Amino acid sequence: MSFKKVLSLCSLVLLLFIGNQAKTCTNYLITKGASVDGSTMISYAADSHIRYGELYFSPRADWPEGSMLTVYDRGTAEPLGEIPQVPHTYQTIGFMNEFQVAIGETTFGGRSELQDTTGLMDYAALMFIALQRSKSAREAIQVIATLVEEHGYASSGESFSIGDPNEVWIMEIVGKGTEMKYDRKSKQDVNIRKGAVWVAIRIPDGYISAHANHARITTFPFADGKTAITEQNWDKLNTPELRVIYASDVVDFAREKAYFDGADNAFSFSDVYAPLDFGAARFCELRVWSMFSQVNSQMDTYWDYATGLDLEQERMPLFIKPDRKISVADLMQFKRNYLQGTELDMSQDAGAGPYGLPYRWRPLTWEHEDSTYFNERVTVTQQTGFSFIAQMRSWLPDAIGGINWFGVDDAGTTVYIPFYASIERVPDAFKEGHGDILTYTDDAAFWVFNRVAHFAYLFYNRVMPDVKAVQSELENKFVNYVDATDAAALQLYEDNPQLAVEYLTDYSCNMAEMTVRRWKSLGEFLLVKYLDGNRKQEKDGKFLRNPWGYPQPPEFPGYPDSYKKQIIEETGDRFLYR
Repeated sequence: MSFKKVLSLCSLVLLLFIGNQAKTCTNYLITKGASVDGSTMISYAADSHIRYGELYFSPRADWPEGSMLTVYDRGTAEPLGEIPQVPHTYQTIGFMNEFQVAIGETTFGGRSELQDTTGLMDYAALMFIALQRSKSAREAIQVIATLVEEHGYASSGESFSIGDPNEVWIMEIVGKGTEMKYDRKSKQDVNIRKGAVWVAIRIPDGYISAHANHARITTFPFADGKTAITEQNWDKLNTPELRVIYASDVVDFAREKAYFDGADNAFSFSDVYAPLDFGAARFCELRVWSMFSQVNSQMDTYWDYATGLDLEQERMPLFIKPDRKISVADLMQFKRNYLQGTELDMSQDAGAGPYGLPYRWRPLTWEHEDSTYFNERVTVTQQTGFSFIAQMRSWLPDAIGGINWFGVDDAGTTVYIPFYASIERVPDAFKEGHGDILTYTDDAAFWVFNRVAHFAYLFYNRVMPDVKAVQSELENKFVNYVDATDAAALQLYEDNPQLAVEYLTDYSCNMAEMTVRRWKSLGEFLLVKYLDGNRKQEKDGKFLRNPWGYPQPPEFPGYPDSYKKQIIEETGDRFLYR
């Protein structure tokens, strides 16, 4: 993996520059007992206005003794320093490795004074390196904690989703700030606050969780050597009953900084290190609520809290038990939520325009006559670079069990394509460096999907039925293909594991290349059908002509009554036909 090529998933520089405007990324966590087939799943959306959609790939590798790994700043690509490389690194495809370990993240920021200006390990480096060095979610937590302790933490507060075929964890971490002191041994100033405070909690089987740019871990049980441990007891990492791992100074540091002075059992990580405000509720917790509410009938209780109307209300739970089992297809749809079905439906107010557009262009907050207003920050958003659903299946060999359902650009207009975690190459359309956010490349998946998305933004409620038809056709096909693809790969695997890997590589790449071609064709179809604001007559994707080959007259859909009423209210009789 060339880390220099990989920009920050949710740029820290951007976060500090525009503050609450960068409420980016949404994650879901599904345990085995909560999924329809016994999979564990995590999902992630990399939302950023500078994020390019490409599928990162790093083959497994052996490294000579003494090798060093350069760590780069994800927002600028500036080299931050070097750390020792391990003798062997594991293969990764996106944010999933060959052992079905997957990681996602959302930035919550937290207290600004806790930013470590001397740290080396930013959140993206932690994700990539943990995947290259871990065979389980628990090992990934240990790698992350050890790296920040040894090399310092370079980001603001982060929540990580970490999953493997058997369990899923949420880990939240924030730095300790910068306090420089001269070190006689090294003869230089060093940060005596190097490191981070953090907590990791395993989501109970049968439950689900989510996070969306606000710290969600509140109180938790303290170390008993069995269900809860600190980093001083890594030897007990694989205790089956283990539910919580945390930094041993997570409470003491808060007391030292005068953030907290209560009893240990009253300590809440989120409330202490990332105090809740209106923006954290409305822009972040509301996205969690929107997912929870689709699978649990009790969530209306938390509406006032999630919308920021009552911040004194009881916090929404870290995890809930869903009323039904959840599938990969469910997560695809959860990624496309714009508060439809609620009073805040983005397609229903004046900002939606005449075509019911459930998007609002940035900035997130805006001024008018000395007052500050905001646009809703919902799950589906135009600035997504890529998103994925990592599906991990314990009953299959790792080479077959892990699927990275990957899509580029806006989740509302993307297609989630199955990339098996063992594949040995990435198709050109998705490959790193095939175009970038400033370089249009005609056959790059990111740009092909963006062309369709931007057309949909112009005439949303007219165009989206066409988009959804092809989207559903492809995603349903891929979901339905899984059992047969698994079976064929398993049969090959029993005789020759390498043949199974080659088969899955060919399958994943073929499906991806077919999808890009199909989406490019869809874009051409939409341009013809809706050219100049009219609608060409067509049937089953074929445009209609008269008996002599001339186009049938187009239709003129006009505007909805709600828009006509608004025009009349604003202009009176100006356009009255007399």
